Amino acid sequence: MSTGASGLILSALEEAAAGLDRLRRDSTALAAIEAAGTVLTRAFLAGNRAYSCGNGGSMCDAMHFAEELTGRFRGNRRPLAALAISDPGHLTCTANDFGYQEIFARFVQAHGRAGDVLLAISTSGASANVLAAAEAARASSMHVIALTGKAGSPLARLAQVEVCTPAGRFADRVQELHIKVIHVLIELVEHGLNLTDIAT
Repeated sequence: MSTGASGLILSALEEAAAGLDRLRRDSTALAAIEAAGTVLTRAFLAGNRAYSCGNGGSMCDAMHFAEELTGRFRGNRRPLAALAISDPGHLTCTANDFGYQEIFARFVQAHGRAGDVLLAISTSGASANVLAAAEAARASSMHVIALTGKAGSPLARLAQVEVCTPAGRFADRVQELHIKVIHVLIELVEHGLNLTDIAT
C-alpha cells in the first residue's frame, strides 16, 4: 500500500472514530436517542406505524431503518410496521406535478395518521422537502423525530425529538453516525417491546 493511500485511510478512520467518541460523550444526544426510542416504542405498542424520509444517502438510511423493522435486525421476531418514502412512482409523479419539495409531504398526507411517527433525516437539517414532510406530519398529529447533523436547524424546530450528530465538515461523517443511531433505535424498540431475538 502506498504511503499516500495509507495516510488517507488512517485519517478517514480516525475522523470517524473521533465523531463516534464525541457522540458517545454527548449527554444531550444520548438523552435524545433514548427519547426517540421511547416515541417509537410507544407508537408500535399503540398499533401505529413509522415512516422515514431523506435525500440521497439519507434516503438510503431511511430505507435501512424501515427494512430492519419490517424484516429482521439480529434475529427473528415479529415484523413492525415501518415504511420508507421511497417509491419511484410516487416520487417522480409528485415531483413532476407538484415539485420536488412536495415528494415526502404528499405521501405523509396520504398515509400518515395521528400517533404515527415520521423519522425525518437531513444532515443539514434544512432540506426543503424533509421540512415539508415534518410540517405535514405535525398537521396530521404525528410524532416527528429529526435526525440531523447541525444544531439549531429548521428541522429541529419542527420535531418533538431531535438527535443531532455533528461529526465534522462533511455529510458523510454525519451519515456514518446516523446509521449508528438508527441501529441503536432499533435495539431500543426491540428492548422496549420485549421482542427477543431468536438466532437461526
